[in-house]
Amino acid sequence: MARAQGRRAYLVYMNSLQHKSATATFRRLHKSGCFLLPNPWDIGTTIYLEHLGFKALATTSAGFAFSCGKQDGRVRRDEMLDHIREIVETTSLPVNADFEAGYADEPEHVAGNVRLCLKTGVAGLSIEDNSRRTVAPLYEKKLAIERVRAARRAIDDSETGVVLTGRCEAWLVDDPKPLHTALDRLAAYAEAGADCLYAPGVSKPDQIAQIVKTVTPKPVNVLVSGFNHQLTYSELADLGVRRISVGSGLALAAWGGFLRAAQVIKTNGTFNLLAENAASADLNKLFRRT
Repeated sequence: MARAQGRRAYLVYMNSLQHKSATATFRRLHKSGCFLLPNPWDIGTTIYLEHLGFKALATTSAGFAFSCGKQDGRVRRDEMLDHIREIVETTSLPVNADFEAGYADEPEHVAGNVRLCLKTGVAGLSIEDNSRRTVAPLYEKKLAIERVRAARRAIDDSETGVVLTGRCEAWLVDDPKPLHTALDRLAAYAEAGADCLYAPGVSKPDQIAQIVKTVTPKPVNVLVSGFNHQLTYSELADLGVRRISVGSGLALAAWGGFLRAAQVIKTNGTFNLLAENAASADLNKLFRRT
């Protein structure tokens, strides 16, 4: 009994050290230069992205939701916490959690949920201002700021040093003046304690440059996903972007291959697209170590 308790205590201690190391590494990545933050959606994709040599990873709420047969935003809080913990425990890399809107409206409830997310061992997490309401798709500005401030307090109280990203969803909710809204809100979120700022959907170089200038010296994350974003890593780095993520982009790439192959099999009765599949031998070799 005593030996088992000692073993558990040792594992908890080692996990704590690993989490602290990952968080410190994640913070250093935000200090200078530009780094890629790809988004796996399950254990296998997490292992492969670490195998490729990326320095950090981020979860994707949409990618995980689709893998569960759910719409983005329809995954329950506890399901998401279990998923985040699974990704964290799969990799030695820092993991940033797409924690959506914090699974609550009121700041004090956001703080409570952030505390739960911190227990998964994440090195970073994001809080967005998308209310998912038709009439007012963004939280009212004052409330949105208080929600970021509440998340900041929860992280500070934990003394974990986890990186907080403040997200403005203006482009994603078709705000009539997305740049104006994003500049105004991201500056406010930075003031409220966000370590990194993020406006998914922005793609024009001059607009990205304006966001970077507005929140400097704090780092900016840019989402590259879909056909509306033609900028390269080097071009984004030259604009002053510190962090580049792909959101559900990789998950949708996998879904794209699956949908095309399945549709051709059903419609034409042919199987030629399967020739483009990954080799099972390569995946068996990769996963042999797990």
